Amino acid sequence: MKMIYDVVVIGAGQAGLSMGYYLKQSSLSFIIVDDNKCVGDVWRNRYDSLVLFTPRSYSALPGLNLEGDPSGFPTKDEIADYLERYAHTFDLPIKFSCDVQSVHKENDTFIISTANSIIKTKKVVVATGPFHTPRIPSFTKEFPHQVVQLHSSEYKNPAQLNEGSVLVVGGGNSGAQIAAELSNYHETYLSVGQKIRFLPLSLAGKSIFWWFDKLGILHANRDSFIGKKVQSQPDPIFGFELKEKLRDKKVMLKARTKSIRQNEIQFEDMSSISVQNVIWTTGFIEDYSWIDIPNLLDQNGKVKHKRGVTAIRGLYFLGLPWQHRRGSALLLGVGQDAEFLYRKIIL
Repeated sequence: MKMIYDVVVIGAGQAGLSMGYYLKQSSLSFIIVDDNKCVGDVWRNRYDSLVLFTPRSYSALPGLNLEGDPSGFPTKDEIADYLERYAHTFDLPIKFSCDVQSVHKENDTFIISTANSIIKTKKVVVATGPFHTPRIPSFTKEFPHQVVQLHSSEYKNPAQLNEGSVLVVGGGNSGAQIAAELSNYHETYLSVGQKIRFLPLSLAGKSIFWWFDKLGILHANRDSFIGKKVQSQPDPIFGFELKEKLRDKKVMLKARTKSIRQNEIQFEDMSSISVQNVIWTTGFIEDYSWIDIPNLLDQNGKVKHKRGVTAIRGLYFLGLPWQHRRGSALLLGVGQDAEFLYRKIIL
């Protein structure tokens, strides 16, 4: 008779590994499945110059510190190696190259179908994170074929681009870092839909996240006054590299990108430019179409849950943005959510 696991965790990123850390402390049978070939591959495949804006002291998972200067900022490869070390340190059971194609429930058992196997379990933790399908405007197909277009998930370094100018679309921290980097090699424009708000990486010799911690911002839950206030505002840009580039006209700011007409990109302020490269740092669309369970999503396609606990008995989510707090989808906060779900799972 084929084994029925107590718990299957889908995704071996920071969320899945944190869940595994707690499950390892129980007698429950469990496995973590992931479609990558190695822990940390998602981080390794991001753009070469990526550096986290959270210091090492706020970039670790439960049970294992991140080596190096606690106040320094880790690179993406450092995080990838750390996650791999984390999985080995706690001997987490991970099945790699396991592409989950569907999940459905039969009575009290979840049936997980992969490309070459069927896995049965009593409980499922979906820890795939919020980065699923790149969000790219439909009018991108109207660009001339010679224009290089890359989503931030495809961008690695400036060598991928044509000679000539580049437009970076999106005002988040990835867009800020990529625009600042490209401005060293190209005439660079940055298109944003709102005023950019900058915050320092450190203040009075302490990380800005140390101040967030002391002021209670990191611990404010999504339904609190502080939590609602933070959610209502666009994410700030951490650090002043982009601010300096804008001041020195190394990066030129443009309004929200609206359309393309006669090979020119049109902006909401009615201005237009022609470029040879476009980088879309426009985020991702969550996609849970592979979970064949009724009443899981709300009318906006978002998972209906309370702190990761759904109304479907035995089905949990981990690593969602603002699942409980600001850091729920980040290294600094996912461990607390994992511990909360672990307490629910072992009841």
